[in-house]
Amino acid sequence: MSRPTDAPRPLATTVIGSWPVPEWLARLKTEWFRGRISHAQMQDVHETAIKAALRDQELAGIDIVSDGELRRDNDVDYLLSRMPGVEIAQTAKDFYFDYYEPRVTAPLGDADGPLGLADDYAFTAAQTDRPITVSLTGPFSLAHRIRDEAYGDRRALVLAVARRLNAEAAELAARGATRLQLDEPFLAGYPDQVGVAVEAINLVTADVDVSWGLHVCYGNRYARPSWEGHYDFLFPAVLEARVDHLVLEFARKGFDDLPALARYGWDRSVGVGVIDVKSPRVETPDLVAARIRHALRYVPAERLVLNPDCGLRHLSGAVARAKLAALVAGAAQVRESLVETSAPPPPEPSPTPSEPAPALAQGAAT
Repeated sequence: MSRPTDAPRPLATTVIGSWPVPEWLARLKTEWFRGRISHAQMQDVHETAIKAALRDQELAGIDIVSDGELRRDNDVDYLLSRMPGVEIAQTAKDFYFDYYEPRVTAPLGDADGPLGLADDYAFTAAQTDRPITVSLTGPFSLAHRIRDEAYGDRRALVLAVARRLNAEAAELAARGATRLQLDEPFLAGYPDQVGVAVEAINLVTADVDVSWGLHVCYGNRYARPSWEGHYDFLFPAVLEARVDHLVLEFARKGFDDLPALARYGWDRSVGVGVIDVKSPRVETPDLVAARIRHALRYVPAERLVLNPDCGLRHLSGAVARAKLAALVAGAAQVRESLVETSAPPPPEPSPTPSEPAPALAQGAAT
């Protein structure tokens, strides 16, 4: 795609998707999955929580916001439970964050009705005037949570899920969404299958004219990584991905992988993680600014977007708010220094006309 970044300003700040789930919301979500709260009550609870999450992001000064994914029980089930053809025998949960055990016993239809994300987006858009990113767990990660009893071939299942997500992305675009992000938290665990993942990503983004991001992390289940490694595995296959932004984690891992972006010729924008979401320690603005300046050695400011490493779900609200404040303050420091260094030098002052010499008094010596 190679479209220029559509960030609202240089070094724009954003979030990956999820927002902290307060204890009261976790209890109510669990009660919902135990059948003790009505759908209407849960809708009201979710909408109240989303409004608060948006307000927190706005107060922190975040440029591009999300709904916090607060309607979702985890990164997989909210989508799979709405996808026709995916069977879930037991829909009750002991705890809302647990995973279902989904399976497919017959091929999935490409477009069997919307999954509801467009309605979710419409509600969020009515609450804020800031750009919004809507995240969708990617087809590779979704397919790896499904027990396949229909295809007998993992690639075929991944591509079938991708076609279904493409239909949902088209629904989102038709409702006004302009920024969509595919999250592939499972991809780092299967580095030899990045080619299949990219093939599926291109099916999702096909003919959906929005700004597309691809977030690849190393997992964030209960604030712990699922895998370790380096981002070299993405290249060169990811160069073929029809996305506009590559969104990666660096704050926890360190920045050794940043040179790979230049080495392999990534020429689109990059979301660089400068906040560690797996640690409750709050970064200082100076530390954030130092991380940003390091990233600028490899990615020009006009293609650099700043974000936490991953979603904020597993942090407390107070810590998340403090981390976002540090993110915004650190970005402001660097943005200001860039303006100062790029400003033209002040013009040379015009010479002041010299005063005419006083006339010599008549008869004075010369």
